Amino acid sequence: MKKTKKTTGSRRAILGTLRHRPGFRNRVAKTNYCEKFLASHEKIERGAGNGSFGEFIGAVNPKMTTFERAIIGLMGLCTISLVAIASSMPHEIVPQSPKANFASAKSDFETASADLNRSYRNVTKDRLKHLTVGSLSETFSTLEYNLETVRDEGASVPRVFVVNMPQDMPHIRVPAERKRIFFKTVLPLVLKANDDILKERERLLRIKAEKAKTGKLAAADRLWLVAVSERYAVSRNNISEMIRRADIIPPSLALAQAAEESGWGTSRFALEGNALFGQWTFAVKGALVPKNRDAGKAHRVRAFTSLLDAVRAYVRNLNTHKAYRHFRRERQALRQADRQLAGTVLARTLSSYSERGNKYVRTIQSIITGNQLQNLDKARLGGKTVSLSGQPVI
Repeated sequence: MKKTKKTTGSRRAILGTLRHRPGFRNRVAKTNYCEKFLASHEKIERGAGNGSFGEFIGAVNPKMTTFERAIIGLMGLCTISLVAIASSMPHEIVPQSPKANFASAKSDFETASADLNRSYRNVTKDRLKHLTVGSLSETFSTLEYNLETVRDEGASVPRVFVVNMPQDMPHIRVPAERKRIFFKTVLPLVLKANDDILKERERLLRIKAEKAKTGKLAAADRLWLVAVSERYAVSRNNISEMIRRADIIPPSLALAQAAEESGWGTSRFALEGNALFGQWTFAVKGALVPKNRDAGKAHRVRAFTSLLDAVRAYVRNLNTHKAYRHFRRERQALRQADRQLAGTVLARTLSSYSERGNKYVRTIQSIITGNQLQNLDKARLGGKTVSLSGQPVI
């Protein structure tokens, strides 16, 4: 069979004809985009021409208008001004207690969550350092805060919550004056801690009555009971035991123990660590080492960021520790008999509080009766929280 030649009308023949037309090569230029792209980069790197990549790919090199330059300049000026203002305004310093700032950056006590704890952090170190017995006495006089009036007439106690003991407390030579300053300083703190506990107690009593009546509890109450049960180390279902533990400490008893344990506010533990009640701890952080500690002993004295923290820890200790179960039972018995919670009566149950045992109990009872502290058991806070120089507390 003869092979047929492709005619000039075939596709191949037509393309060949077009390529051989005169002038075709002159009118159609070959385009090699890859080479052109590489050439553009090479040219920019060498700095040839104006270095514009748009020169090779058809991009336009726009020019910045005068208006745009003015806007950018204005923005830059504003930024510089803001930086200058921020640099000239120092950040607010959050101080700790003047001498109770221990190595532990975060201790159990720094996580205290109460309302006044946040206020304490607003008090400057200079102010705490310069809090003296004289300035404190002047503040008490301005508030007409008189212990005799509180004892005899039942006047309310001002809400003046001192953060730290004045550092010159040891310099008071007259014992009566030292006692007066000490009691007037600590009493509002004890009343504040008791008020907070009474609110918890009232809610517990309401929840118990509601459960006995309906057999059900609201979701909010159930969640709250979980938190309270953990705080008082009690089963969440044992509301009766929570009520027994969530109760006040008679002010006369708290004042007497604070006076005995802190040397009327003059001990190193009180001045450096706000430790009013001599609570022991075996933790290394957030504690002070006794100077005369016996060899082989490892205990320390627990320190606090404020005096109110120390009072709250003392109250919680009596309300939760197993060593004070007799104290809680006696207090409950007084409640059930509708009798006043007397400090001299409850002091008899605290022989375990000190190594001195019953001698310690007799000392506490003597302080109560000798200073007529039993007349302060009915004292109550009144008025608003004292504010000095814009600060909510001293």
